[in-house]
Amino acid sequence: MISRRDFLQASMAASALVGASGFGNWSRLAAQQALTQDQLLDFDTFGNVTLIHVTDIHAQLKPIYFREPEVNIGVGPNKGEVPHITGAEFRRLYGIEDGSPSHYALTYDDFVSLARSYGRMGGMDRVSTVVNAIRGDRPEALLLDGGDTWHGSYTCYHTEGQDMVNVMNALRPDAMTFHWEFTLGQERVRDLVEGLPFAALGQNIFDAMWDEPAAEFAPYQMFERGGVNIAVIGQAFPYMPIANPGWMFPDYSFGIRDQHMQEMVDEVRAQGAELVVVLSHNGFDVDKKMAGQVSGIDVILTGHTHDALPEPVLVGDTILIASGSNGKFVSRVDLDVRDGQMMGFRHKLIPIFSDVIQPDPEMTALVDEQRAPFETQLSEVIGQTESLLYRRGNFNGTWDDLICEALLEQRDAEIAMSPGVRWGPSLIPGQDITREDIWNVTSMTYPNAYRTEMTGEFLKVVLEDVGDNLFNPDPYYQQGGDMVRLGGLGYRIDVSKPQGERISEMTLLKTGEPIDPARSYVVAGWASVNEGTEGPPIWDVVEDHVRQKGTVKVEPNTSVTVTGT
Repeated sequence: MISRRDFLQASMAASALVGASGFGNWSRLAAQQALTQDQLLDFDTFGNVTLIHVTDIHAQLKPIYFREPEVNIGVGPNKGEVPHITGAEFRRLYGIEDGSPSHYALTYDDFVSLARSYGRMGGMDRVSTVVNAIRGDRPEALLLDGGDTWHGSYTCYHTEGQDMVNVMNALRPDAMTFHWEFTLGQERVRDLVEGLPFAALGQNIFDAMWDEPAAEFAPYQMFERGGVNIAVIGQAFPYMPIANPGWMFPDYSFGIRDQHMQEMVDEVRAQGAELVVVLSHNGFDVDKKMAGQVSGIDVILTGHTHDALPEPVLVGDTILIASGSNGKFVSRVDLDVRDGQMMGFRHKLIPIFSDVIQPDPEMTALVDEQRAPFETQLSEVIGQTESLLYRRGNFNGTWDDLICEALLEQRDAEIAMSPGVRWGPSLIPGQDITREDIWNVTSMTYPNAYRTEMTGEFLKVVLEDVGDNLFNPDPYYQQGGDMVRLGGLGYRIDVSKPQGERISEMTLLKTGEPIDPARSYVVAGWASVNEGTEGPPIWDVVEDHVRQKGTVKVEPNTSVTVTGT
């Protein structure tokens, strides 16, 4: 007898053959062929349920450039597995032509030339056009927001998230979950959540005092769409107090809580759920492990690690959907649910090419309304760049090289540290650097640029700790972002070693001398999770530096040697 898993594997195979998964037929277009909106939206409607997924928008209201990572190393069971494949290897895996639109959208190499050809991506008015088109085809589609929405820009900071709340309310999602939103502070989050016209979900958001589910965040929401009873369970970022300042949300605790997740899955099944969807901000590898630990989940819409995959990943009977970041993509998933089971699916990762997709005029007007009070500040030109400025990658990004350079010079330090966050759009050579651009890579509610002393021994402890958050072979212990970025300090890392043994050959780059464990070094950094950190906000430090330089050029960074991959 054919099993449910056989049906799902047949869906995967059929999708790959007919282009119903991934980018569809347009992924085979050559570079010289013009894209059309109809090609990007083309979809053979399937089954009886449609999910629309957006995640990790990071308050990017307007179209942007965003370079995907060059280095994204997988360890343990995920070594060599997607999403830890990049560049030409990624294109070979998915049959993507060099120089094609999908080459530009999904991989890093030749980014500058392809960006000049294909233009910016994203923009909430273009996202709105895509969502409206899907709803026109499937009016009962569920729109689900994976979080990291109310964070990451000048306007979001100055409105305390209200600009994004206004825009997302107009987009009419059915539910969302959370991560960086909590860095607005727990009182502000409560105020915003209370006014939302859709579900705020997090089965793992608990009251810290009573260790019970927090009243403000439902664990799940039930929907009936296409004649199917659907449960959407929320999963907020589990490591909030580790990756972000716990003093900003002391009333809450988080964690993966996969046992509680199993209880919630069992509970909604007992209530008649025929389809169980987890709206997650765990990160891809954590979700992949959770799919193997918790039974009864049909779909995980994954977020946090900003991965964009043109095909779902199947773990047992669960499909994982990864929809990118910064408004670059919208995922559509059509599902065939029969007799209380998901029997098949079709999926498309829709790239938001802003020069191809027509903006929704109502959303354009709303976006412009949010930005209007700040337009003078946003548009002020601070300098220009001769270099491609980007952030994503496990170890280096030229934006962070520039930030570290600013910290070294403006704060008179020997060593600089910049957090390994994944958010922040790119700039291509020849572009002006505006105040908005600087805030797009520095905007957070704990921005103070500290200046302190650290011993060489302590610096190694910091690097080992961050390295373990990234390269622990157990995904449940991968609790942060990418590796901390450094200025003035080089090192070697063996990602295959255990904690305490990964980091070696630490070198003070100014002199070429080995780092002395007993010596104190002057260190400047920002985004400390410690309450009461003093210093100027990082955006002022970077703005002063760029103004002084006029035109910035970032030299290639070869200060980190990576082994064990």
